[in-house]
Amino acid sequence: TGNESKMAKTLELYSYWRSSCSYRVRIALELKGLPYTYKAINLLLSEQKGSEFTTTLSPNQTVPVLVVDGKPLYQSLAIIEWLDETYDNVKLLPSDPFQKAQVRAISMLIACDMQPIQNLRELNRHCSTQPEKIALGKAINDEGLERFERAIQATAGKYCFGDEITLADVCLMPQIYNARRFAVDLTKFPKISAIVAELEKIEAFQKAEPSVQPDAAN
Repeated sequence: TGNESKMAKTLELYSYWRSSCSYRVRIALELKGLPYTYKAINLLLSEQKGSEFTTTLSPNQTVPVLVVDGKPLYQSLAIIEWLDETYDNVKLLPSDPFQKAQVRAISMLIACDMQPIQNLRELNRHCSTQPEKIALGKAINDEGLERFERAIQATAGKYCFGDEITLADVCLMPQIYNARRFAVDLTKFPKISAIVAELEKIEAFQKAEPSVQPDAAN
């Protein structure tokens, strides 16, 4: 059947345990119950800049990359949307076009406006010391989560968009991991905190958590 042929695809995920973009894709894969092979790429050793990785997998020299039957997909939101359209057992985007746009917009508050400017590459570009990096990362997360908290006032139920897990939740949880690393006071964001408490109960989110990945380091 069509579903069986979809399930037969070979999936390989090139990931770094602390990469929040990789974390998003791990959550999506776990929510959909898809088996995959984990391929570790160490960003601290700049393995993502290796010639073979750059040439064959990720011209942008970033993770994640999901290799599907030998063909690479990069950029986490593109990967997750492909997963959502290919494996429909758990839907991460609503079918209604306007609601789908709303979920994408909330997700992009993190994926476009927040995470990219506090990633390792940008912190290294703008800061020379570790305390400077932490201060800048904290400020970006504080401001971004304040905007996110404001945005979900109109949409949140149990999760970011009503009572079903969506792409917005898949983006939120990894960003909270970042925020905690930068010592952001999350009690300032009660709605976000309530949603995170629910997400942390879900096995798929637990399995995708950075500390349990094969390449996790102390």
